[in-house]
Amino acid sequence: MARAKIAVIALAALALLLPIAMPWIKTPLILGTAFGIAALGISILIISGQISFGHAMFVCLGGYAVAFIARKWVEIDSAVLLAIGAGTGTVFGIVVGSFVVRYRAIFFGMLNLALSMVLFAALGKFFNVTGGTDGLRLERSPFFGMQLGRDAFESLLLVVVVVLALLAGWAVQRYLRSVAGQALAAIKTNETRLEYVGISAYQTLWIGYIISSTLCGLSGAIFAIAQGLVTPDMGYWVRSGEIVFVAILGGVGHPVGAFIGAGIFEFVKLFAAAYLTGAWQMMLGFVLIGMVFLAPRGISAMLEEKPHARQEDA
Repeated sequence: MARAKIAVIALAALALLLPIAMPWIKTPLILGTAFGIAALGISILIISGQISFGHAMFVCLGGYAVAFIARKWVEIDSAVLLAIGAGTGTVFGIVVGSFVVRYRAIFFGMLNLALSMVLFAALGKFFNVTGGTDGLRLERSPFFGMQLGRDAFESLLLVVVVVLALLAGWAVQRYLRSVAGQALAAIKTNETRLEYVGISAYQTLWIGYIISSTLCGLSGAIFAIAQGLVTPDMGYWVRSGEIVFVAILGGVGHPVGAFIGAGIFEFVKLFAAAYLTGAWQMMLGFVLIGMVFLAPRGISAMLEEKPHARQEDA
């Protein structure tokens, strides 16, 4: 997909070069990319025909794991914290996914939602450990052994996050094109036939769920490091809805869709909040409604070459 490759290069270049002219936009770009990584994880489940309304719990778990570790070992490197966030998502994805993937459709989505709300309530109740609704603050950690000021730290974090997004998108694309990825897509179309050919639908979806939770855990680590704060709201159902919104908006046809959707989400939220205070959610709603009519398969579907165009080129 030549168009998709161009879109990837354009997005990466825009994320790295735009802060030169607009230094204030570094944080929104970092957070938008983190949203894109989480949406990429959700996209894996959507391809299997399942939608999780509670995957923000893995974002939250990754963020709180980073906060606990960073507060205990102040000198720990931020690169290590990113790995800890992703690892936390993996571990909890293995545990939670082992029984959640037994369910399908609305039961799958609502069970994830229920678990995320249990986590949200627990984080708010155990004030002495989690800081309650105020959350936990963490100091800026060294990055690759360097103690940096705020501006230099954000610049380096942006570069690292963009590189991680590119690697994540490439890895997910390779996975979806593999036998395991094709089996995952088959769960949506004909799960029974998948079992007949000797492939376990349970194991296939479990692996997809673990990959999804790992990406969400990494996203949570990025949020924690960029904001210097974690709160229970990171795991609230609204955040899960936003991640699903981004995934649907960008489309699941190509990994770049998750980041296009995240970019539009952050742009609309940023400027609508500035000029339409208190009504930015309504603007997001109009954007999604418009996309349903103009591009029901998401923006990434527009990047696909039409069959007749490929035949003409041949």
